[in-house]
Amino acid sequence: HLFHLAGLVPPGQGTVPAFITPSVQRMLDRLTGTPVAVSDATWTLLLANPLYTALMGERHGDERNAVWRNFLGPAGRVRHTPESLRALETAQVSDLRAAASRYPQDQRLRRLIAELRVNSDRFAELWDSGAVGQAEASRKTIDHPEVGALTLDCDILNVAGTGLRIIIYTAEPGTQDAERLALLGVIGTQTLAGQHSRAQWP
Repeated sequence: HLFHLAGLVPPGQGTVPAFITPSVQRMLDRLTGTPVAVSDATWTLLLANPLYTALMGERHGDERNAVWRNFLGPAGRVRHTPESLRALETAQVSDLRAAASRYPQDQRLRRLIAELRVNSDRFAELWDSGAVGQAEASRKTIDHPEVGALTLDCDILNVAGTGLRIIIYTAEPGTQDAERLALLGVIGTQTLAGQHSRAQWP
C-alpha cells in the first residue's frame, strides 16, 4: 500500500525493483561533491543528489524517465551530435526491451512502452527492428543556464542483482569544467540573481 501511495511499483515477482539498498544509499551519502543519481531498470529516476539536480534541472512526472524524456519530452541540457543521439536512443530501447523481458508483470513498464510506440515513430522503428545497443561511459557537454557549458565524464554503474543504475558525472581536476562544477555546488538550484535554493533529494 505504501509503495502505491508513493507512486512506485510494489516489489514482487515480475515487477521492476524500485528499492535503493542501504549500501547504495551510504555510497550516495559520501558523494556530496559529485553529481550522482540512481535510476531503476527502466531508466526512471529514483534518487538524485542536490548537485545532480542543480546540473541537470528538476524533473517531475514523466520527465523522470530518461527514455520518455529523450523520445517525447522537451530538449534537455545535454548536447548531442546525430551520432551520439542515435547511440543513446538505441541503447535505451535495447535496455527497455531487456527490462520488459525480465519484468513481464510490470504494468507501468507496459504502459510506458505502449505510449512510446504510439507517440514516437523513432522509438517504434527501433523497437520493431530489434535494435541492440548498450549504455557506455562517455564525455558529455551540459549547457547550464547559470554557469555555462560543462564537459564532464559520465559513468554508469550497474548494481548487481538490483537493476539499479548509478549515474555519476565528474570533471577533470584543474579544468574550467571543474571550477564551474564547484561553483554549481555553491549556488545549487538557485540562480545567480539570488533566488532561494530548492536543491533537495527528489
